[in-house]
Amino acid sequence: MDATAGPAAIPASDATPLVYRHSVTTRVTHWLFAAAFVVLVMSGLQIFNASPNLDASDKSNPARRVLAIDGGTDSAGRPVGMVQFFGLHLTTTHLLGFTDDGQGGESARAFPGWITWPGYQDLASGRRWHLFFGWMMVLLGAAYFVAGIRRHDLEKIVLRPSDLPKLLPMQLYYLKLRKEPPEHGKYNPLQKVAYTTVLFVFTPLIVISGLALAPGMDAIASPLTAVLGGRQFARLWHFLAMIGLIGFVFVHMTLVLSTGVVNNIRSMFTGRYKLGPHEGTGQ
Repeated sequence: MDATAGPAAIPASDATPLVYRHSVTTRVTHWLFAAAFVVLVMSGLQIFNASPNLDASDKSNPARRVLAIDGGTDSAGRPVGMVQFFGLHLTTTHLLGFTDDGQGGESARAFPGWITWPGYQDLASGRRWHLFFGWMMVLLGAAYFVAGIRRHDLEKIVLRPSDLPKLLPMQLYYLKLRKEPPEHGKYNPLQKVAYTTVLFVFTPLIVISGLALAPGMDAIASPLTAVLGGRQFARLWHFLAMIGLIGFVFVHMTLVLSTGVVNNIRSMFTGRYKLGPHEGTGQ
């Protein structure tokens, strides 16, 4: 029997069906992907600290600055942290710009030590961690795609034209403005929007822009960097894709916590999921 496939359903102790929803491959890649993503974000912020600005330009250009996080001093000579977002300037002392240095003190750095890896400023180590876990996520993604194609699960997760009329009713259901959700299978239409965007927009963008930023790749495939608008634009796309993925994670965790945290977490460890009253077969 294929290790990625399970029985269609497993008898439950009550009237609510308990189905085998997530395969072994899905569960293993899910948790490894989550761990790798955390390290990638933290090491990425470590790398950002070495050049704490983003420009909408092919090269560093303060006139086209989108974001800058800097440390400086105020009129009294006291250290301050500042964030510049387009034309907006914010004082963010002790949070961003002048904050935790990862060694028990504070210094001028964009992101604090508690959210970077390593905590202290070390660009070389940050790059090594980022590169290792970046390739780890690529391999995990490939394994997920291959297994998903084999078990016909990818076709269930991708948004289809027939799902579009169900988007508003599903949102109304989440907002408690509708008693029942529209009919759907394993994934509801809003889940399909999120997963389709992550799989086919954010993930390819973050991988391609990451390759464009790698010095070795840039040396042998410079047209890739040029297509993205140059190295500074590639940094901007990479950062925006990271923000998009972080946003997805927060929404995902919110829904996990609000739609039955025990049931959802159990399904990602054992594969077994107790269907809700409007979830049909859950397949």
